[in-house]
Amino acid sequence: MTAIGTLGNTNKDTLRDVLTRLEKGGAALGHFNVADQVLLKAVIAAAAETKLPVFVGASEGEREFFGARQLAALVKSMRQESALPIFLNADHTHSLEKALEAANAGFDAVGVDFSASPIEENVARTRETVQAIKAVNPAILAEGEIGNIGTGSEIHDTAQGDRKLTTPEEARQFVEATGIDILAPAVGNMHGMLKSMVQGKAKKHLDLERIAQIKQAAGIFLTLHGGSGTDDEHFRKAIASGINIVHINTELRVAWRRSLGESLARDPNEVVPYKILRPVVDSVKQVVSARLRLFHGEAVSPAAVGSVA
Repeated sequence: MTAIGTLGNTNKDTLRDVLTRLEKGGAALGHFNVADQVLLKAVIAAAAETKLPVFVGASEGEREFFGARQLAALVKSMRQESALPIFLNADHTHSLEKALEAANAGFDAVGVDFSASPIEENVARTRETVQAIKAVNPAILAEGEIGNIGTGSEIHDTAQGDRKLTTPEEARQFVEATGIDILAPAVGNMHGMLKSMVQGKAKKHLDLERIAQIKQAAGIFLTLHGGSGTDDEHFRKAIASGINIVHINTELRVAWRRSLGESLARDPNEVVPYKILRPVVDSVKQVVSARLRLFHGEAVSPAAVGSVA
């Protein structure tokens, strides 16, 4: 994989430009979800520290809490000030209305997610949404999803039932029928983490051969959702097999929660928010930095993400 620092990114590049260059270099774009400014500051700080491009994501629930336009304005400001390629994704968008809201707010990409619907409905609604958001901004990248990777970036006691994996033929047909730019398949990944993963006793493993077959059949960029808790070597091999974007959310939430608890416990009488939250930003930043380095081919020790294992 391409060594860090050799990709020559600038903040004038489009999302498509960066994904194309990373793919040629054998690297992947790290996608990290944010729900507040603490998480956003941590993600941007990690991008500045590593000097690597970063994809900021926000689901419908996260956008509702943060404010879609407010998040887009902050990301735009940070991109201008940092001179780093920082992009914004409307993750897991389940309606045409919310997709258009994100497109009009200035998001770089929209994750169109009707994967819970029957495939015919998924195709029809995804195609309609792709056409609508590209009418707002032709440069916006549209992602579609097929297969079942569960719901919720949370801590689960057990695996979420039977997860239907995506087949290469399904991928080919879906891409041709919808006009998406990015495909999110089900390849052994799952949203959230099991308690055993948080405790460091288990890791997610991916169907690497399926990823390679889907990449060949689909012929477009691929996203790996539910990346938190995945074995590092499987990340590397998944990227080599055709994954272009890797989503991390639960790992950040775990680091946020643990660090906040520790910060509050250190001084129960402290009431100044920025003093309490500074260690939280740093803790989440460490996780993001380690993941960015891994996705760009740098060896990362297990201790680098110790706050989530």
